[in-house]
Amino acid sequence: MDFKAKTAAIRAAQGVILAAGLMWSGGIAAETADGFALKLTAYKQAVAENLEGDDSVAGFYRDRGFAPIWTGEGAEDRARRLALIEAFDMADDHGLPRGRYSAQDLLDRMAQAQTGRERGLLEIELTQTFLNFAHDLQSGVLEPGKVVKGIKRKPPRRAGGMLLARLTSEDPRAVIRDLVPATPEYARLMRAKLKLEHRIRNGGWGPKVGGSKHKPGQSGKNIIALRNRLTAMGYLAPSLSTTFDDRMQAAVQLFQEDHGLEPDGVAGGSTLKAINVQPQERLKSIMVAMERERWLNTPEGMGKRHVRVNLVNYHAQIIDDNKLTYETRSVIGHQDRDRRTPEFSDVMEHMVINPSWYVPRSIIVKEYLPLLRSNPGAVGHLEIVDGRGRVVSRGHGFSQYSSRSFPFNMRQPPGPRNALGSVKFMFPNKYNIYLHDTPSQHLFAREVRTFSHGCIRLDDPHDFGYALLAKQEADPKGYFQSILRTGRETKVDLIEDVPVHLIYRTAFTKAKGQMNYRNDVYQRDSRLWKALESQGVALRVGGES
Repeated sequence: MDFKAKTAAIRAAQGVILAAGLMWSGGIAAETADGFALKLTAYKQAVAENLEGDDSVAGFYRDRGFAPIWTGEGAEDRARRLALIEAFDMADDHGLPRGRYSAQDLLDRMAQAQTGRERGLLEIELTQTFLNFAHDLQSGVLEPGKVVKGIKRKPPRRAGGMLLARLTSEDPRAVIRDLVPATPEYARLMRAKLKLEHRIRNGGWGPKVGGSKHKPGQSGKNIIALRNRLTAMGYLAPSLSTTFDDRMQAAVQLFQEDHGLEPDGVAGGSTLKAINVQPQERLKSIMVAMERERWLNTPEGMGKRHVRVNLVNYHAQIIDDNKLTYETRSVIGHQDRDRRTPEFSDVMEHMVINPSWYVPRSIIVKEYLPLLRSNPGAVGHLEIVDGRGRVVSRGHGFSQYSSRSFPFNMRQPPGPRNALGSVKFMFPNKYNIYLHDTPSQHLFAREVRTFSHGCIRLDDPHDFGYALLAKQEADPKGYFQSILRTGRETKVDLIEDVPVHLIYRTAFTKAKGQMNYRNDVYQRDSRLWKALESQGVALRVGGES
């Protein structure tokens, strides 16, 4: 809807809302005292009978004697009605369910409400519609854990009574504006969504690029297609060049960096695959990212200092006051269902320098016990220990044990071959996930880094540790290294706990530059998009979807 159409719709809404208020006011004024009392009783009864499902909302209305906040004849009620109708115009901008918020349906209901009971039912309908809209916009449309088991998050829903109380004490337009997540990331995602929608409506990115590999010095129709697509994406200034020149090479490198690819300036298989993704698919990724950002919209925020790991970007970051202060590459869980890294937030409390590796039960029974049953000396780098931590002799063998009856644990002592390397960073959680060093440094050179059993391996864990300790040690490197040299397992508490957020963003922004996109390695975003579609979310563009 263009600006003129929006303005006309709002004016029409204002007229209906004002008329509704005058109708109710006039009706009440024309009634006898007994008739007015009957209407009022019918109104209150309708409200009281339909206050179900949210004790805070019921309490809100009881505390005000069931007085209306929407259907009264006063200016404040009219202002709230108009603010709500206007807010529905925001739904598509934010990627909310298209058919869930119909301004016209509500306007029709307002115009039709005549009796006290009808007015009471309309009061509850307006309240529930507002709360549904508020929850969708503020904390997300979906219950993510019901869509993807690996997402261990619950949307941070606000109490309905609290939201309604704000409506009665503050400017309703300001209250609705405050529902929008206030993070820079959400604002940039929304701008990117609107920009991409405009691009799609005006022809998209043009024809796909053919061929299998294009490099500097080449020319021909595929190079022209590559030029045109990079130009439409904003990576290359408009040009009539038909050759893969230096400017195109620089554009390809920028594109590769923004898509997590090796920035070699050659448009090979993985680069062409990313270039040829249709803009409609990228738009879906942005809209899923906006939904994901709403799940993190808690009153306390992500934390003044926090650790953020975007799993599919394969990087761990330390963020201070919304600024990136440290970053290192990471390895995440394998694509196998039982090894995928879950998404959740917790609090880092300490690190362990020279850690032992206590092998998870699932790895013991699935991977190591079959080896031990046939060869008691297998996996000799691991100690087999009883419940008291005493080392168990391997002399008697283990063939008599099954995965259920095996009574021992397994431990790898500190040392250069330890699976956790020289340090692990602990944010105690029921999923047994943490960040740690690794002796398998060669894996960090891969573009796709899904090799762990679920924990997150860090490329530069010592520097990561120094950055965390910098808040509490005058010489963080010297302090860390002095403990490391002892070779003893040592727990180091963080004076201030640091929130840790394991997120999954196939679309994300940077403060400057283009959108960044990553592959959906666990296929979580594709499932989330289908779930959003089932709720009524749709692309606001023509053509292919």
